[in-house]
This record gives sequence, structure tokens and C-alpha cells, in this order.
Amino acid sequence: MTGSTFFERALQKKKIKIVFDFDDAIWLPNISDNNKKYEWLKNSSKTSELISISDMVFAGNSFLADYALQYNKNVQTIPTTIDTDYHKKKIIKKDSRICIGWTGSHTTIQHFEQAVPFLKKLKLAFNDSIYFKVIGDPQYSNEALGIQGTKWTLDDEIEQLSEIDIGIMPLPNDEWAKGKCGLKGLQYMALEIPCIMSPVGVNTEIITDGVNGFLANSEEEWISKIAMLIRDSELRTKIGAAARKTVEEKYSVASQKEKYLKKLLDLNNNQY
Repeated sequence: MTGSTFFERALQKKKIKIVFDFDDAIWLPNISDNNKKYEWLKNSSKTSELISISDMVFAGNSFLADYALQYNKNVQTIPTTIDTDYHKKKIIKKDSRICIGWTGSHTTIQHFEQAVPFLKKLKLAFNDSIYFKVIGDPQYSNEALGIQGTKWTLDDEIEQLSEIDIGIMPLPNDEWAKGKCGLKGLQYMALEIPCIMSPVGVNTEIITDGVNGFLANSEEEWISKIAMLIRDSELRTKIGAAARKTVEEKYSVASQKEKYLKKLLDLNNNQY
């Protein structure tokens, strides 16, 4: 909270057990222009210190775990989870056009921007049979694609996401992206929305290409795989169902809660 470890060290002196849970590469400086004024609060350099004084560390993927193991031997890898009771697709009455969508925030809209060149080509190919939706940054607009960003709110989050027929998750292949835990893609998948992700970090573990989603590296792959889903409604349904099953079995709260609770109980009982 303060950019220091003052409070955590105070707890440590009182012999209170500290558990550190992280699901981003927060040791890397990654401040958007919008958040420059809060940079002092983040202080990415304190991450290693927080990890070192913790009694247990939960990491959202193996990339994060490898970093944490440099400073703490008690590191547990548990993936980011989705509440599958909350994430249930709602039937949204809309026109017959296919919606290609992305959800994020004003700090990650730069990732969506990577998709703009190939989305423009898809727009030329499919004309008015498709449209595009951006959730999370109401200030974002793209006239060529007919996009005006939609504000994210908890009250209508599921309704907004359920409008999407094909979800996309483009990412740069850098250290920060390798620390991501795939939440965006998991949200699509839980709602039975077939998705296409960049093959970066944990995405390659979540997605089995062509089975429960697609991985796309080049512009040609993005275009061909999105086009395939646009043309084939049965494929969208099949991939969406397999995606939901993957989340239920491996990335849901229900699938991981017992493991998580056991680790905490073992720590409380001094079994580490």
C-alpha cells in the first residue's frame, strides 16, 4: 500500500504468518501513462522483499513461481480461478451479426491495439456480417472498426461479455505478458465463448489449439482462425463447450479450493 514493507515487517515481528499471493509479474516496472501519479504506491522493487519475508507464496503460474523461488522455498503454484457459478452465459437478444470482442481496461487497451490491423482486414472481408466490441475503456474509439468502448460495471459484466461470439486475447511476447495468468481468456471460456489467444506464457497451457480454443501468432493465423469461427456456428458451439469444461476441471474456484485450503491449513499447523 505504501510502497514499502513497513507493515508487513511489523506483522512478521509479531510472528503473524504472512501469505503472499500474486498473479502478475509485478516485479517488473509497468506503469501506464494513466497511472503515473500512483507509481510510488506500486514500487515494483519491493516484490522480492515481500516474497522473502512471507511464510508462504502462491503463484498463479510457473513463470511467477520460478521468480518467487529465488527468494522463498515455500512457493505453491495454483492457477488463477474463475467462479463458474457466476460466469454463466446469458442469452442476449441481438442481431444476426457476429461479435468479435475484447475485455480489459484503459491500461491494457494497448494489447487490443495489436489486433487492429488484422481486424480491419476481417472487416473488409466480412463487411456488415461482423462487428467489434471493447469492454473496459469507455474512452477508446476506432472509427474504422465502428468501435466505441463500453464502460465495465459489475452489474452488467456478464451481459456485456455474453454479447461476444468470438473473444480475442492478443499479447506481446515479453516478460510482463509471460507473467499473465490468462484471466481474460478464462472469462471467455467460462461463458462458452470460443477464444483466440496469443501463444504467450500460460496461454499455451490453457489452450489446446483447435480443441478448446485457438492460439495465433502471426497476422495470417489470427485472420484464418477468426474467419473459420465466423463462418462456422457449429464450431463456435463445440469449442465453447470444450472451453467451459476446461475451466470447470482445471481453472474454477471449485476445482482448486480444496488444494488452496489444504495449503493454508498445513501452514497454520506448522507443517512447512
